[in-house]
Amino acid sequence: MRRSEVLAEESILCLQKALVSLREIWEVIGIPEDQRLQRTEVVKKHIKDLLDMMIAEEESLKERLIKSIANCQKELATLCRELCVEPFQEEGEPTILQLEKDLRTQVELMRKQKKERKRELKLLQEQDQELCELLCVPRYDIDGEAVPSIEELNQFRQHVAALRETKASRHEEFVALKRQIILCMEELDHTPDTSFERDVVCEDEDAFCLSLENITTLQKLLQQLDMRKSQNEAACEGLRAQIQELWDRLQTPAEEREALAVVMTGSKAKVKKALQSEVDRLEELKRQNMKTVIEAIRAELAKYWDQCFYSQEQRRAFAAYSDEEYTETLLQLHDAEIVRVKSYYEFHKELFEGVRKWEESWRLFLDFERKASDPSRFTNRGGNLLKEEKQRARLQKTLSKLEEELKAQIEAWEQEHSEAFVVNGQRFMEYVAEQWEMFRLEKERAKQERQLKNKKQTEMEMLYGSAPRTPGKRRGLPPSTPGKVRKLNTTVMSNATANSSIRPAFGGTVYHSPVSRLPPSGSKPALTSTCSGKKKMRAALRGADKENLELNGSLLSARTFKGLQI
Repeated sequence: MRRSEVLAEESILCLQKALVSLREIWEVIGIPEDQRLQRTEVVKKHIKDLLDMMIAEEESLKERLIKSIANCQKELATLCRELCVEPFQEEGEPTILQLEKDLRTQVELMRKQKKERKRELKLLQEQDQELCELLCVPRYDIDGEAVPSIEELNQFRQHVAALRETKASRHEEFVALKRQIILCMEELDHTPDTSFERDVVCEDEDAFCLSLENITTLQKLLQQLDMRKSQNEAACEGLRAQIQELWDRLQTPAEEREALAVVMTGSKAKVKKALQSEVDRLEELKRQNMKTVIEAIRAELAKYWDQCFYSQEQRRAFAAYSDEEYTETLLQLHDAEIVRVKSYYEFHKELFEGVRKWEESWRLFLDFERKASDPSRFTNRGGNLLKEEKQRARLQKTLSKLEEELKAQIEAWEQEHSEAFVVNGQRFMEYVAEQWEMFRLEKERAKQERQLKNKKQTEMEMLYGSAPRTPGKRRGLPPSTPGKVRKLNTTVMSNATANSSIRPAFGGTVYHSPVSRLPPSGSKPALTSTCSGKKKMRAALRGADKENLELNGSLLSARTFKGLQI
């Protein structure tokens, strides 16, 4: 049972108890029955009036709640529609009082959301107006009176953020362009002569309209100034190159050159004017010193011919080179030729550099080959043979790599220009093949000469016996004992067996001439019958053989050491 029901029953009991008490009092007092009836009617009337009044008040409260619910529901529906949200739905079956409270709370929340959205919309519109005026773009299209939805506000925020980024990037670009424009104007001695240029250079940066049109105009202005600056720089560099060339041709002393050092940098108008004056002065001197100038041009031309690997036929094709009549026409011919050759060199500089590098490597390779064929290199100590062999192998790989790279570059160049790339009057790869062929033929010739020499030496040793060939550094040593000779002979013979392919070249085996064979002169040998003469001859032969064996042993050991190193 509810507490309110319990209280109602208690109220009834209290009323009954009060009526009982009244009757008892009336009984004690002795109030007649008719008066008791009247008094009871008065009590009833008081109680009924009080209850009716209370009921009326509660009914009024009920009506107010119902009316408030209706108003809240109506306003809530309007707010949901304006805020673009789902209508409010009460969960379950609440009482009138709870429903009114929930609806009123929801209305207050929706009113707050509406106020916040309107406030943010106004702020975004103000920012949008400021940015659009600065960037010269149309304003964002949105109804300022209606309540924006969350999606509309998000889109508006993104739009304003994009405008801010655009403003920042354009402002940064404007500042960079302005700085470069001011530098170019200072370099060109140019003062702003249009309203736009004055706005850019003189006005406040924040007041400049950052429209696309203005940014594009700024870029065009900078391009124009850069073009003028580049033209001035190119003109000044051309004048400086012309001055340097004339100085070299006229052999101008260093003191005069240093006097013009101030204008040898920069490209301002006064610098250009000073350079042009110097060129005019030097041109006049050139006309007065025609022979000296032409000879200087010829020396420079010869240098470029060398750098371009011109053949003698190509050099002789310029007939004016040998002309001795130093006239203005001859000077013009030389000027035209030096310009042509310079242009040709610059156009093919990368290829010529590659050819030059190949020739340097080729000369080093030939030097290593000459050292490799020099017998005296076996007397070197400290591992030089191994170092030289490694360098020679590395250089040979470098040559092969250079030839492959140059071949690819030249083939691409010839395909692009539809002409042959010529070095010393012939195609480069033919030139390389010719050098390798000459190298091969030279090695073959040297090999044949060595074989012929070794063959003649072997024939002479077979005919007359080996001659003593004691190394120079052993001349001061005392003669070795027979025991040491035999030991060295054993070592030499074992090495000779292991390296039989090189034994004939160094005379590892000693052949004695037969006693019965006559010498080439045809004279008869003087024969002695005494034993002492034979002993002396054998001793002499043993001494010569001993020195031969010592020499052969050292040479074979050096050759064997070289084979181990390689």
